[in-house]
Amino acid sequence: MLEKELRDAYHFIFEEELLVEITKFGTLREVKAGETIIDIGDYVKSMPLLLEGAIKILREDKDGDELLLYFLERGDTCAMTLACCLGHTKSEIRAVAEKDTHLVMIPIDKMEEWTSRFKSWRNFVFESYHSRLTEMLDTIDTIAFLNMDERLMRYLQDKAKINKNEQIQVTHQEIAYDLHTSRVVVSRLLKKLEIEGKIGLQRNSIMVHDL
Repeated sequence: MLEKELRDAYHFIFEEELLVEITKFGTLREVKAGETIIDIGDYVKSMPLLLEGAIKILREDKDGDELLLYFLERGDTCAMTLACCLGHTKSEIRAVAEKDTHLVMIPIDKMEEWTSRFKSWRNFVFESYHSRLTEMLDTIDTIAFLNMDERLMRYLQDKAKINKNEQIQVTHQEIAYDLHTSRVVVSRLLKKLEIEGKIGLQRNSIMVHDL
């Protein structure tokens, strides 16, 4: 099962010898939607490669409020997890399964070894850092320059695309946590977006019309 999913997701990125190594030393992990994969303060001993599903990466402030940084999809890994692995430091992010997800966990010693042995792995690591940095800069721009209703609409669009479904299962409170705002503000802005015809509100779900 691991070999098939690995080849489906990464055959166009990694050379054959590396795929064999990942199959040999990697560990398949299956997580349910909503399950925490890596928590803040954890020592990260292995790095996740996504085979199927999606993960959201969250940051937490001193009061315990969360902020969504970015999503990871099939073929991705988390640059902040990479940094923790290579630096042997505690995680500063929380990784939560957005939907049922399959991962292959790579031991830290193999990560370091493959960086010197395989060009494709080295390129993958560097490109992952670049992609995640770009996404975090986008998040900062969104917070700094967009109104809350624009942030909310972008969040709903991203969530619909990640789940490949115009109807997303999410509560107003869950949105408030991800956007670091209050449920009252979210509810008011969702109603505004519905009046504008951009979304449709249903019980515990939202239909995103404007993709």
